[in-house]
Amino acid sequence: MPAGWGQSLADGAPGIALLHIERARAGVAGWEPVHRLATAMTREPVHAHPDVSNLFRGAPAVAYALPAAAHPAYRTALATLDRSIATLVQLRLHTAHRRMDDGHTGQAREYDLINGIGGLGAYLMHRHHDHWLLREILAYLVRLTEPIRIGAQTLPGWWATGSPDRRQSPRWAGGHANFGMAHGISGPLALLAAAMRRGVIVGGHEDAIRTICAWLDQWRAGQGQQTWWPEVISRDEARTHTAARRPHRPSWCYGTPGIARAQQIAGIAVGDTRRAQVAEQALIGCLTDDRQLAHVTDAGLCHGWAGLVHTARRAAADGLATAVTAATRQMRHHVRDHGRPADDGFLVGAAGIVLVDAASDTAAPPARSGWDACLLVG
Repeated sequence: MPAGWGQSLADGAPGIALLHIERARAGVAGWEPVHRLATAMTREPVHAHPDVSNLFRGAPAVAYALPAAAHPAYRTALATLDRSIATLVQLRLHTAHRRMDDGHTGQAREYDLINGIGGLGAYLMHRHHDHWLLREILAYLVRLTEPIRIGAQTLPGWWATGSPDRRQSPRWAGGHANFGMAHGISGPLALLAAAMRRGVIVGGHEDAIRTICAWLDQWRAGQGQQTWWPEVISRDEARTHTAARRPHRPSWCYGTPGIARAQQIAGIAVGDTRRAQVAEQALIGCLTDDRQLAHVTDAGLCHGWAGLVHTARRAAADGLATAVTAATRQMRHHVRDHGRPADDGFLVGAAGIVLVDAASDTAAPPARSGWDACLLVG
C-alpha cells in the first residue's frame, strides 16, 4: 500500500473501515474486516505531529474511525490516541494564536476542515460531544472572524496567504479567501453552527457566525434558486468586488451545496429563518439545474454525485424533504451509473459512494456509526 495509507481517512484504511463498521453494526457483515483494517492503521507508529496530522491524516484519522465501531477491543488504543490528539490540538492552537498576536496573515490549512483546526474541532465534537478543547477551538474561530488590515485594505480574519492549490501564481500574490466547506470558511461556519445547535457555546459565538454569514452575503450572486457563491477570490477581486460570472461545479467540497448547507445550519442555529430559506433555495437550484449538474463528472463524496446526494439528504432533514426527494432519487442513478471507481477510499472512492448509496431516503442521519460527522453536513 502507498505510504500513509494506514492512517489516511481520505483514501486509506480509516475511511474504508467506516464502511465495514457501518455494515458490522447493521448486522449485515462480521467484524473481521474491521479488525484487519484496525491492524493496518496501527501497524506502524501513529503520527500526531502538528505539521502533518489533521482530521484526515494521522492520529485524528485513526481515532475518528475506531470510536465509530463502539467495540471494546479498541478502548486502550483510543485512550492513548486521545492523549496524543489533545497535545496536537493544543500545539496547533498555540501556533495559531501566536501568529495572530504577531499580526501575520495565516494559511487556510491553519483553520480549514481538511487540514486545519476546524477539522480537529469536528473530530472532538464527534468523539466527545462537548470537550474543553472543542471550546478552545470555537474560541479560536471566534477570534478568526476579527477583520485584519493589509495595507489600505480591510479583509476578513480568515484571509489566507498564497494560492488555493499551493502553486505560485501572480493572481494569488496577495493571498485568497476560499468559500468552500473543505478548504474555506464554510467549514468553520458549519462547525460553529453545529456546536451551537448542540448547546456548546463560547463567548462571541453568535457574533462570529453572523460575521461569516454577512461576508458570504456580500458575495452571494443571483436570487432564489439561481443563487450561488464563488469558490475562491483573490486580493484584486476582493478590492474590486468582482468574481466568477457563473456558478461552478456543485459539490460538497467547494461548491454551492456545501456553502449553502453551512448557511442553512447557521440560520437554524441563530434563529435566522430567512437565511436558512435563502440557503435552501440555493441548494434546490443547483440540484435541479442541468447546466450546473453537467459539471459533475464522478461519483465520489468530495466533488461528485455521492457528496451532492448526501448533502441534499442532510439538508432535507432540516425541512427540505419534499423539495429534494425527487432530485435526490435521480442523482442516486448517476452515482450508480458511474460504476465502481478504482480507488477504494472514502472521499473519492468506493467506500464513501457505497455508504451514501446504502443510506435510506428518509433524510435521517447515519444512525449507527455517524460516519459523516467529518463532512460537517449534519
